[in-house]
Amino acid sequence: MRIKATALVGITAATALLVTGCSAASPASTDDPTAPAEPVTITYSNFISNGGNEENLATIVDAFEAEHEGVTVEVTTLPYDQYGQVLDTDLAAGTAADVFDIEYANYARYQSLGVLAPLAVEDPSVYRASLLESYQTDGEQYALPSSFSNVVLYYNADLFDAAGLDYPTADWTWEDEQAAAEALTDASAGVWGDHQPVSFYEFYKVLEQNGGSFLNEDGTSVAFTTPEGLEAAQWLVGKSGTVMPTIEQGQGTADFDTNLFLEGKLGMMHSGIWVFGALADAPFTWDIAVEPGNTQQASAAFSNAVGVSAESEHVEAATAFAQFLTSSDAMVETRLDAGWELPPVSDEAAFASYLEQGAPANRQAVLDSLEQIALPPVVAEGQTEMQDIMTEELIAAQSGQKTVEEALASAEQRINEVIAP
Repeated sequence: MRIKATALVGITAATALLVTGCSAASPASTDDPTAPAEPVTITYSNFISNGGNEENLATIVDAFEAEHEGVTVEVTTLPYDQYGQVLDTDLAAGTAADVFDIEYANYARYQSLGVLAPLAVEDPSVYRASLLESYQTDGEQYALPSSFSNVVLYYNADLFDAAGLDYPTADWTWEDEQAAAEALTDASAGVWGDHQPVSFYEFYKVLEQNGGSFLNEDGTSVAFTTPEGLEAAQWLVGKSGTVMPTIEQGQGTADFDTNLFLEGKLGMMHSGIWVFGALADAPFTWDIAVEPGNTQQASAAFSNAVGVSAESEHVEAATAFAQFLTSSDAMVETRLDAGWELPPVSDEAAFASYLEQGAPANRQAVLDSLEQIALPPVVAEGQTEMQDIMTEELIAAQSGQKTVEEALASAEQRINEVIAP
């Protein structure tokens, strides 16, 4: 059996499994000129396949082993809520898998700790440049993007038709979105024009859409009490109670916007492409567009990646597997057929089947959104605290406990105290 895929529930057991895998002693066949001199076993620890995609990952691993004679991959699959702690434990002990999953938000910390081996990428052009570059430090590649998802603007076409409005397009601005939201809103009937979460993940994005930046150039401090920052924050919190429900009306609770949209009572919403499945049976026509910007467009993108352990004894084989896992035709086909996030490849033709899968009709907007992306700001230390502080202060402004100016000033001070080197 080529793959050992195990879903674990105990951290102790998980750590023990991650250290398995050693080179066999017998020589490999010489039929494959790229095969190692001796059989090699590499280990791969992941969370991306947990919860239903284990067999899809096995398909990709089988394809890799078929093309790389003499290399065997042992897979350990961990639940997402355990993965980070297990990985940190193994990295500290020097027992991490040869290849392991990384979330973009954790990349900066792992790279700064020196646990990632620099990677010689065989053909960088196969990756979408914006995604590949997000895992570079000082021009060196330390991880490879394995998948992505992003945020788009959803709209209820039936509500737009009833209001006599043109559908959103890729060149819409905040002004266009605001005008449509106001026209669609009928609070007395419980119909709202727009929904955008009031949170860190939306603020950093709208700040970039307004020409600003969350982190300063050195990446170790924030300064968003600027005209761009104040306007961006007001764009978010100002929707509450005008074109979007208030906190008291349920805004901010889990799946609130998706459920309201499904009920036909929401004209537009900013949400991720992972909502497509939930809207499959919506009793009305809906579609998507690239998110509007103000001074520029900037769409939120989220990605996972894989890194190779700096302590690996098989860096060459591990790098070959990391590249296959993130750029091969087998990976692309498997992900698209399964609807398992999206592959980070640059070949537009590879997405032909995805674009024809049905609603939303304008799936091209998903790919167009990648032309100008806004990646979440990341810091080596204090990432979670930074995110929580920003959301907390924005909600304080939304609820009227603070003015936007007071909330941003407080957030700036508190975050700088947390992330200061």
